[in-house]
Amino acid sequence: MTRKIGEVLNRKKILVVEDNPGDVRLIREALRDSKTPSSVQVARDGMEAMSILQRQGEFAAAPRPDLIMLDLNLPKKGGWEVLREIKLNSALKTIPVVVLTASEAEDDISRSYELHANCFVTKPSNLDEFLNVVCTIYEFWLATVTLQRNRYDG
Repeated sequence: MTRKIGEVLNRKKILVVEDNPGDVRLIREALRDSKTPSSVQVARDGMEAMSILQRQGEFAAAPRPDLIMLDLNLPKKGGWEVLREIKLNSALKTIPVVVLTASEAEDDISRSYELHANCFVTKPSNLDEFLNVVCTIYEFWLATVTLQRNRYDG
């Protein structure tokens, strides 16, 4: 019993900001097979993502994510604006943001890094490659890297 409680407390938290239900399903499937336990929260648009991150309204009890996977093409508030707001917020800026998008455009890559994305990954069109990319992102950012912990309530 104690092991299960510890596993839940140590579970890595991922915020997936993605409006495509198919991609969300694939991300969940890839993470289900990872060695490190995780919980996934999904924001279907940029406004919802910021509400979760700022713990507003129905998301007042939302946990601080350990990793954000961010698509650029989002309804209501685009990925660029979400990335900018995250990286300008002292309580959020240390959360790694992986831009995971269909774009291969050099301008999108440059702009992502100018806005301080931690990395830019183009979504593969091949199913197995997509699952592998998600697992690789997860393993690197949440099982290999030592992340800075920041006060979330400050």
